[in-house]
Amino acid sequence: MDFRDDVNLDASQVQDAGGRGGGGRFPGGPGGMVIGGGGIVTLIAFVLFALLGNVGGEPEPAQRQPPANLAEQCRTGRDADQSEKCQVVGVVNSIQDYWKKELPEYTTAKTVLYTGGVRTACGAADSSVGPFYCPGDQRVYLDLSFFDQLRTQFGAQGGPFAQAYVIAHEYGHHVQNLLGALEGGGSVATELQADCYAGVWARNAYEGGFYEQRFTDADIAQALDAAAAVGDDRIQRRSGGRVDPESFTHGSSQQRVAAFQVGYKTGQPGRCAPSDLL
Repeated sequence: MDFRDDVNLDASQVQDAGGRGGGGRFPGGPGGMVIGGGGIVTLIAFVLFALLGNVGGEPEPAQRQPPANLAEQCRTGRDADQSEKCQVVGVVNSIQDYWKKELPEYTTAKTVLYTGGVRTACGAADSSVGPFYCPGDQRVYLDLSFFDQLRTQFGAQGGPFAQAYVIAHEYGHHVQNLLGALEGGGSVATELQADCYAGVWARNAYEGGFYEQRFTDADIAQALDAAAAVGDDRIQRRSGGRVDPESFTHGSSQQRVAAFQVGYKTGQPGRCAPSDLL
């Protein structure tokens, strides 16, 4: 997944908010859920929130880390191949370039990079929430430490395209929000559609001119591996519990992989109807 060296990046689409370093706490979550201490409880809570725009609570005060000046650091595709934060800029640029061309009603959504904790229009979040989209301010929030957790806690192989898949999934939620599809939809259906939208972007990304070549089978394998790793059934097994489909919030590993593949194989957002993905 190499960017074209000479492609210009728009760093204004990504904000580095720095961070508090010490993380935060979540007194409560959606539906009165309480997010407690470590171990299995934290892992389950992390999964329920990861890749979903639900946040709440108040982060603990701690010393902030200074933000990076992305406008100076991330100018071209060459920078995106050499820096993780600039890579995020490049991926976000590519995703939004596609959706701007595909949807007349598309409006740009900024990605906010943070460390430890962040305040949003949806509440206050810490790094245990994982990547999420907040409809209230139409922003994607991302603590880059999540990608290490994706490997160490969820058993994913990781890699640049695994990261791109996660970001594309969150922008899938932004598309749903613009189309009025976030309200009233089932949780699993909403998540699978976002996976499908991520696959649609992956199919069409090369035409945007950001990448040196089309994504390889190895790139797509990273995305499929990441999608499988955060399937509800896989998480429930890793946490030592039994698999309970009635409690699924994001879909099984098989469903998530299949949803991405539908989007990638067809390259058409219209093929991502939730009823066709369940």
